Amino acid sequence: MKEFKNYICGQFVNTGGTFESVNPATGEAWARMPAANVTETQDAISAAESALQRNDWTSLSATKRGKLLHRLADLLENKSQHFAQLDTLDSGKPIRETTIQTAYIAEFYRYYGGLADKLEGSHLPIDHPDTEVWLQREPKGVVAAIVPWNSPLFLSAVKIGPAIAAGCTIVVKASEDAPAPMLEFAKLVNEAEFPPGVINIICGFGENCGKTLSSDPRIAHIAFTGGPETARHIVRNSAVSLASTSLELGGKSPFVVFDDADIESAVNAQLAAIFMTSGQSCVAGSRLIISERIKDQFIDQLSALTKRIVIGDPMNPDTQMGPLCTMRQLNNINRIVSESIESGATLITGGKQLDRPGQFYEPTILDCSSSSDAPSIKTELFGPVLSVQSFDAEEEAVELANDTRYGLAAGVFTNNLTRAHRMMRKLNAGVIWVNTYRGVSPMAPFGGFGLSGHGREGGIEAVLDYTTAKAIWLRTSDSQYPNPFGN
Repeated sequence: MKEFKNYICGQFVNTGGTFESVNPATGEAWARMPAANVTETQDAISAAESALQRNDWTSLSATKRGKLLHRLADLLENKSQHFAQLDTLDSGKPIRETTIQTAYIAEFYRYYGGLADKLEGSHLPIDHPDTEVWLQREPKGVVAAIVPWNSPLFLSAVKIGPAIAAGCTIVVKASEDAPAPMLEFAKLVNEAEFPPGVINIICGFGENCGKTLSSDPRIAHIAFTGGPETARHIVRNSAVSLASTSLELGGKSPFVVFDDADIESAVNAQLAAIFMTSGQSCVAGSRLIISERIKDQFIDQLSALTKRIVIGDPMNPDTQMGPLCTMRQLNNINRIVSESIESGATLITGGKQLDRPGQFYEPTILDCSSSSDAPSIKTELFGPVLSVQSFDAEEEAVELANDTRYGLAAGVFTNNLTRAHRMMRKLNAGVIWVNTYRGVSPMAPFGGFGLSGHGREGGIEAVLDYTTAKAIWLRTSDSQYPNPFGN
């Protein structure tokens, strides 16, 4: 059984416990993972704090920090297929998806490597005579990055990249579900020769590892991707240090299709929006809001293609949809789908676990047009379940789309340019795709509103999240500073 270790202060260690990681496609354990305890987690924080004070990091120019990120990008690109296989093995995501995604992640490190020496200060036109004031940006300090199991290399890159570009040090906590890619990534950090303690990567459970990491007073900023309930614990824990937070918390994204849309294009995009990665994506377009005029035609085409999706061994390049990562997801989806049907939703296709080893669930479409209370409409299932609602007028489409406490992403399909612009303004989402879906780039900020969290990952805004502004005042007069009391 393959064994992984934590990476702390440039060393691969495991002084805590271990646990077995299960291959979701087979239900069998395949690797032994480290379970960082309180002491090991504190050691990682101490390593990051020490690195933040050492000359080998603080004296490193921003340009050289950028070169380290470029080196990391090259190493990842050269071994992207190896990491794609690890991701597939540990999470069940099809190899056809992990191969494409892993190869692209290097571009995020290159982008932030290029930004490292572009974080400029500013000169303020101050209203005091004989005074100059500058604003400069400095690293916040030690960062805690907590990443989930889905797309861990990507969701850590949008934290590690900007944190290092800003000059911070970081402790990354990999999820206890499918941590292999992140623990293996530590080898690349070591090979890239980052100073010890600048990047630490650990894995552990919530009570010992997560709580310790998010409540330690030495942590200056917490970057978290996951669910709202865990985020609430993190925010409460962060009250100890008053650490700043950036939270990316998922969504229940609407996919709005008007009757003038290119139906075939919209159907294809809806397939990608909900059934790629088996629906295990924070931006999954899990709510189809479709014009009543084209609903039947659209659903007929969508369900026909859904039934043709190839489900199977995620390591097989021909497989289009793999298993769910965890058994708790499978149990939750079974429950919510059953409750939705009981509340009046109509099952169009799918709706059950596959009768085979592993955590496989059929791609499922539920017509909830006559059941606005169906749990599947409100609940983020993190699985291949699409809830359908219909509308007659544009105002009704907006109302349905915004009827959620989440606000991460939204898709709009229409060939009416003025309508597209109206929808962009009216939809409550941090990312809006028009006539496309799932587009990402290191240059584009990503994040949401409401239960989808706050802060942005991607773009220059992300780097600024890891900096703090320092105002520097300089008196330019040669005269003595006046006696404030005049005596």
